[in-house]
Amino acid sequence: MARHPEQVRTLVAHEPPAAQVLPDRDQALAAVVDIHETYRREGLGPAMAKFIALTSLKGPIPGDFADQPAPNPADFGLTTEDDGSRDDPMLGRHIVAATHYELDFHALRAASTRIVVGAGAESEGEFTHRAALAVAERLGTEAVIFPSHHAGFLGGEFGMQGNPDAFAAILREVLSNDG
Repeated sequence: MARHPEQVRTLVAHEPPAAQVLPDRDQALAAVVDIHETYRREGLGPAMAKFIALTSLKGPIPGDFADQPAPNPADFGLTTEDDGSRDDPMLGRHIVAATHYELDFHALRAASTRIVVGAGAESEGEFTHRAALAVAERLGTEAVIFPSHHAGFLGGEFGMQGNPDAFAAILREVLSNDG
């Protein structure tokens, strides 16, 4: 979007995983690397359990997050068996790249694209909610608060029940105000 703003009229970034803007960025980045390494070492279940623990944590991420006892994947309905595959795009290739990416706020503010940063009402205090507020502040805007949580647009199809109708209503309102 920063390189080709003419291709994007409005960007809605709902709870971006922008760890770089957090006051506890070093702890956040280390926790994400630990999740990725857990995925590579132990597979999807153990890594996803750590991911859920991290993303549902309210407040700053403790420096010893990676040293804390790992949550049991079964407690989240995840498999405890390692099937040997390592093809999950989020925990494999993208989790470190996305969270470690440093946004170019100067280029983003200069772009003609309207940027709307969203945060979930129920995820207040969590990693991506805090990141959304920080990104909006750095852009000189206010975050739009969407109903539900980080996955508020989901209707339960991926194990997370959001409020997709209410989420869509706010999104329609935001998009209709696009001038």
